[in-house]
Amino acid sequence: MENQTQKNPRILCLHGFRTSGEILKKLVGRLPETVLEKLDLVFLDAPFPAGGKSDVEGIFDPPYYEWWQSNKDYTEYTNFEECLAYVEDYMIKNGPFDGVLGFSMGAMLAAAMPGMQAEGVTLTKVPKIKFLIIISGAKLGGSKFGAPKLAANAFSSPINCPSLHFIGETDFLKPDGTALLDSFVDPVVINHSKGHSVPRLDGKQLETMLSFIEKIQMIP
Repeated sequence: MENQTQKNPRILCLHGFRTSGEILKKLVGRLPETVLEKLDLVFLDAPFPAGGKSDVEGIFDPPYYEWWQSNKDYTEYTNFEECLAYVEDYMIKNGPFDGVLGFSMGAMLAAAMPGMQAEGVTLTKVPKIKFLIIISGAKLGGSKFGAPKLAANAFSSPINCPSLHFIGETDFLKPDGTALLDSFVDPVVINHSKGHSVPRLDGKQLETMLSFIEKIQMIP
């Protein structure tokens, strides 16, 4: 009986660079129904219209959005604080949320959120983030991407927040997603053979994800 009354974890989902919440919803919809039925997923559009061409043009319909802007070598960021204020405002008005799921640029943001929240530099008006699902992620302040000012210390201590990481064999962010694991305490990893996308899960991968969901359902 207990399982029938158990509330599904409510998860804020952050999409990739120059895509949208609707596009991420379609990608995440590839996950098995046995996973989706256990999660309450909410998809948010980033605050800024895409400032250039989207890689998904011709595959997914516009509009496209981005979370912030940066220079070509990712050492200078614009609108990162505004992005966090926008996300926090959405979480206040539409929450509470238990965890955050991010894909690509959204995963970079999601991965930094618990550390920034613990530091008190953002997300101070919303409940503590209880878990993360990181798909094709990377570390702000890692080898490829510099850290915006607010995220400068996001990974200064190990992130003691349950986390599930999807890492694709042919994903261009694989080295960065793998390096990100070192910043988390006991990360759970699903390695898959695909690239920069949300994979369909085979038996063992599905087992790993269902076991992670079971674990996060137990968090008070």
